[in-house]
Amino acid sequence: MISLILIILVTTITTTSGASQPITALYVFGDSTVDPGNNDYIPTALFRANHQPYGEDFPGRVSTGRFSDGRIAPDYVAGSLGLKELIPAYLDRRSVTDQDLLTGVSFASAGSGLDDLTVDFTHAINPTVQVTNFHEALRRMERFAGRNKTSWTVENAMFLISVGSNDMLINYFDIPTRALANSPSSYSEFLISRLRLIIQSLHNLGARRFAVAGLAPLGCLPIQVSVGSIIPSMHWFQRVCVDQQNSDAVLYNYILQSVLNQLQSQHPNARFVYADIYNPLADMINHPQTYGFQTTLEGCCGTGILESGSLCNTAVPTCPNPSTYVFWDSIHPTQAAHHVLANALVTNVIPKLL
Repeated sequence: MISLILIILVTTITTTSGASQPITALYVFGDSTVDPGNNDYIPTALFRANHQPYGEDFPGRVSTGRFSDGRIAPDYVAGSLGLKELIPAYLDRRSVTDQDLLTGVSFASAGSGLDDLTVDFTHAINPTVQVTNFHEALRRMERFAGRNKTSWTVENAMFLISVGSNDMLINYFDIPTRALANSPSSYSEFLISRLRLIIQSLHNLGARRFAVAGLAPLGCLPIQVSVGSIIPSMHWFQRVCVDQQNSDAVLYNYILQSVLNQLQSQHPNARFVYADIYNPLADMINHPQTYGFQTTLEGCCGTGILESGSLCNTAVPTCPNPSTYVFWDSIHPTQAAHHVLANALVTNVIPKLL
């Protein structure tokens, strides 16, 4: 079982010359699962977490824009790599220094997705623009540190990508616009074809070490459990996971792993590693006592069945001990669950990037 104690690793990359190089930085792309607050700086009203009670377990009780009571997985991964304690939001231009860029930032945006319909709905930063922002950061790094050091940093950095959940939730499950014309397989293939273009764009900019997260068991998110409990022919008023949505997530993950294997064959000098989110989160839900959790299918914020983003606020109550909950709000994990997910990344993914 995955320990809740943060695993500290000294991770190195061996170059063709035989010299041993550290993982130099962590660059993050995706949605709210890995956004430390970029949405604080764009005009999106619903997809923000820069207000209480978000961040109540963060140092100083600051609501940074992380959709959690505290830290999120990239923070823990960066700490395990010895890079920094917190991954900053790239758009926090007042705080992000040139040196920060050389050790890692997040370009992710809550509500982002691979389908244009998703971003049209959420007004988040789509992954293509996130890559453009990274390109902008590269130019700033080159001015500060020079082209050679920048290229070396990027080549030996870890690129973490976590996106796709909003597409399935918004366009396929809850507002079935895409489900009317697509099977789960065809829609997954469409999304992953978009993801492949993002990965290729980053590779063209010098990225070589990719950790690409699959989908979580989406049918177990508290909000999906809530919707599933009132739909006819499903489990009337019973809070259980929606099996079909979990099956669709498994299918997506299978297709994603196949595409990553193809990319590995095409680019043998790079690393494309699948980051399994599904099984660690499912294990927390199915065996909560192992991790010290007590509540699995309800969030800590408010009733725990619907509140997220602007609906999770100081007008609703918060559970007394978030560390006993898998989910902080109706969609996002608690700091404690993020810690477990980060340990899984450190244990199972980073060694494969070497």
